[in-house]
Amino acid sequence: MSLRVRLSLILGSAFVIIWALAAAWMLRDLRQQMMFSLDQRLVASARMVAGLIEQLPQPLTAKGEGAHFAADQLSVPDGMACQVSSLRGEILASNHTHDGALDDQHSGFRDQTIDEDLWRTFTFVRGDVRITTADRHLEREALNRSILLAASAPVLMALLGSLALLWVGVGKGLEPLNRMRDALRRRRADSVEPLQVTGMPSELQPLLETQNQLFLRIAQTLERERRLTDDAAHELRSPLTAIKTHLQVARMTDGTVRERALECAEEGADRLHRTLEQLLMLARVEGSLSFDDGVRCSAEQIALQAVQDAGGGDNRRITLRLPDDAARIYLGMPAPLAVAALRNLLDNALRHGGADGPVELEVRMEEQGQVGFLVRDHGPGIAAEDLGHLTERFWRHSQSGGCGLGLAIVQAIVQRCAGSLRFDSQADGLRVWLQVPTGTDALQGRSRGLDLYR
Repeated sequence: MSLRVRLSLILGSAFVIIWALAAAWMLRDLRQQMMFSLDQRLVASARMVAGLIEQLPQPLTAKGEGAHFAADQLSVPDGMACQVSSLRGEILASNHTHDGALDDQHSGFRDQTIDEDLWRTFTFVRGDVRITTADRHLEREALNRSILLAASAPVLMALLGSLALLWVGVGKGLEPLNRMRDALRRRRADSVEPLQVTGMPSELQPLLETQNQLFLRIAQTLERERRLTDDAAHELRSPLTAIKTHLQVARMTDGTVRERALECAEEGADRLHRTLEQLLMLARVEGSLSFDDGVRCSAEQIALQAVQDAGGGDNRRITLRLPDDAARIYLGMPAPLAVAALRNLLDNALRHGGADGPVELEVRMEEQGQVGFLVRDHGPGIAAEDLGHLTERFWRHSQSGGCGLGLAIVQAIVQRCAGSLRFDSQADGLRVWLQVPTGTDALQGRSRGLDLYR
C-alpha cells in the first residue's frame, strides 16, 4: 500500500467520523427544532380559532352539537384537525372527519391514537369552550424525512469534496518525496555524490541530510578499499619480487651463496608478512569493525602489554615509568587498539633510536579525563620539515627499515578514539606524546607528572 493511499485512508476515515458525528448532532438538533415548530403551530392555530370564535355574532353553542366545519372555515392549515367542545364535553365544531373524537380532557400537549393513527394534540381552554388542534405523526415524520434529506445532501457533497481535496492535497504534499525518489532512480549504481534536491520541506531535510551522509560514508568506504588495494599492489610487489629473485639464486647456486639467498628470501617473507598485517590492521581501524570486547583495561595493563609485545619480544632496552595510581586508571577505548598504538610507537622508537639506545615509556594522568603516554628514544631525531610526514602511509625516512605504516595506524587509532598524537624532535632524540580518553570509572585524582619536554 502506497504512502498516499495510507494517509488518505487514515485522514479520510477521520474526516468521515468527524463529519458523521457533526451531521448526526446537526440533524438531531434540526429534528428537535422542527418538532418544536410544529408544536408551536398547533398552539398558534388553537389561539387563532379561539379568536375567531369570540368574533362570531352568536355563540357557537347555538349551532348545535356536532357541527362540522371545513378547514378553511376554522382557518387551520391543511392536514391539521381542529375540534371545539364545551366544558361538558359536547363537540360544538370540528373539521375532523374520522369517527373517533379527539380527547380534549387534558390541557396541553398529548400523543393519542385515533383510528390506528398516532396524533399529536394540543388542548386550549378559552372561556366556556375547549379548542383542540392536532396533526398526524405520520405527516410529521414525512416532513422530517424530507427536511433531513434536504439538509443531508449538502453535508454529503461537502464530505465527498473534502475527501477529493484530501487526495489531491496528500499528493501535492508528497511531491518532494516523489522528486527525491526520481532523483535516486536516475542515479548510476556506482554514484556516491550527494543528492541534490531543492525545495525540500523542513520535515524532509533531515532525511536528505541523512541520505547524503550515507553516501559520504559509502564513498569513504570505497576510497579505503581502493587505497588498500593500491597500497597492497604497490607495497607487496617489491617483497614478492625480492623473494622470487632470492629463490632463483638459491636454485642456481649452492653453499654459502645458497644459504645467504635463502636467508634473504626468509627476511623478505617476514617483511611481507608484517606489511600484510599492518595493511589489514589499518583497514580494520579505518573501517567500522568493532574492537570492543567488553573488558576494561587499566593504563598499567596497556603499558605492560605493549612493552611485552614491542620489538618482537626484545624489550630489554625499554624503561617503563608508571604512577602509583596507574592500575586504577581505566581507558575509554578498546584495549586492542590502545595496545596496538602504543606498541607501534615503541617499535618505531626501537628502530630509530639506535642499536643500543634506550627507549623510555612514561604514563601520566592528564587533565580533562586524558591519559598520556610519553615515548622517547635517544636517536638522531627527525628533521623539522619531516615531522608532518610521519603519519603518512608508506612514508619512510632515508634510514628507515620499516614499511611506513606504523605511525599511520597510530594516527588512525587516535582519530577513531578521540585522542591526540604529537611529535617533538630534539638533538637527543624524538619524543612522541599519545593522549587517549579515560573511561567513566577512571580515577578522578591526578598524578603530578614531569613537564612534557624536559
